[in-house]
Amino acid sequence: MALIPVADGELATIVTTLEMVRRPPLRPTPSSPLRLVRWAEPAPDKYRELFRRVGARWLWFSRLVMDDAALLAIIHDPRVQVFAAVDPAGIEVGMVELDFRHDGQCEIGYFALVPELTNKGLGRWLMAETLARAWVPGVARVALNTCTLDHPSALNFYRAQGFVAVRRTIETFTDPRALGLLPEDAALQVPRLASRR
Repeated sequence: MALIPVADGELATIVTTLEMVRRPPLRPTPSSPLRLVRWAEPAPDKYRELFRRVGARWLWFSRLVMDDAALLAIIHDPRVQVFAAVDPAGIEVGMVELDFRHDGQCEIGYFALVPELTNKGLGRWLMAETLARAWVPGVARVALNTCTLDHPSALNFYRAQGFVAVRRTIETFTDPRALGLLPEDAALQVPRLASRR
């Protein structure tokens, strides 16, 4: 057993890959005041705004460092589907991104609601809606990644939905708060290291 040092200004997380290799049995879809709306070719600024709102608490930053061309190459690809969860007032309060770029597979690239909606039972509704869109003809595997920076219940939530953990990796990266990509008060549960001078 060994402790592996992480450089100052860096973060490390354990990433767990989960998958389903057969469509789960149909269950009644939980009721919700939200609806899932497909965003066909979203504008990069609008996409990044929602990405920040749902992901800042978990230090999502990967799409924030991409230039517009790189981002658009993904989110405008006809094999990638972006959805917004919309409340009754028409406000986007969640997102789902499905990636069908590998034959026979769907990767749930992003799946989240704004922090204010956590622990209200809406995650089950969002996952039911997501899986209904992921399991299209020709798909034999649906996968997603979660990590130790995610909501503490995320891994158990995905397993309860029928996903099975199949791989674990370690990812290190520069803290996005140090880069100014996210505010200093993002993800208070993940402390910034004090400077050792």
